Amino acid sequence: MLLHLSTWPEVEAYLQQSRGLIFPIGSTEQHGPTGLIGTDAICAEAIARGVGEATQAMVGPTINVGMALHHTAFPGTISLRPSTLIQVVRDYVTCLVKAGFTKFYFINGHGGNIATLKAAFSETYAHLEDLQIPNAQRVQCQVGNWFMCSSVYKLAKELYGDQEGSHATPSEVAVTQYVYPEAIKQAPLSPEVASGHRIYSAADFRLHYPDGRMGSNPALATPEHGKQFYELAVKELSNNYLEFLNAE
Repeated sequence: MLLHLSTWPEVEAYLQQSRGLIFPIGSTEQHGPTGLIGTDAICAEAIARGVGEATQAMVGPTINVGMALHHTAFPGTISLRPSTLIQVVRDYVTCLVKAGFTKFYFINGHGGNIATLKAAFSETYAHLEDLQIPNAQRVQCQVGNWFMCSSVYKLAKELYGDQEGSHATPSEVAVTQYVYPEAIKQAPLSPEVASGHRIYSAADFRLHYPDGRMGSNPALATPEHGKQFYELAVKELSNNYLEFLNAE
């Protein structure tokens, strides 16, 4: 059940059965010479829809732009500042709490969102209490990072070893190849790829990671691998969502 393809009476009827909502959140950022700029949002959206189908949960609109300021030296990247993303999450959740939702499960596709999301949840709880919205004390938010699922991590290590890297990874590129086989990209990749540098400014990031990859070899990705990662993530996150939904 997708929120944007539902009517308000359908949402009202859903709330009689469940107070849970899944939000896909990703990023719009460079992913090396062969990775789609929308990779993080594409992965999060596809997996969130799979989890929604498996758990009969409503899925909200994808938050496509996240916190990716360190990638903005590469053309095509769009980023929100952490403070802006905090406000976006707060406003999304506040509107839906007024409607009756109380459990918000964010399926995240971008590591750079994690710290900001945790801050956004704290900001949201305080904001709801300040507004004295009914049921504010029942509101709970949680992040499920698909790429950190134990089953996904294990398969990535089996398939790619150290060539998985930490950005523009073959695992995430494989998922996009599975979802959008018509958009598979090819480009020459240097066998030498930078890794291990700390992340500071956008200019510093591009200086140390000139092609955008971080220790990864996305040439290893295949759509068949992507299907495996998708199915593992959907299964694990579906279980996590139901545990979250049913916990006090």
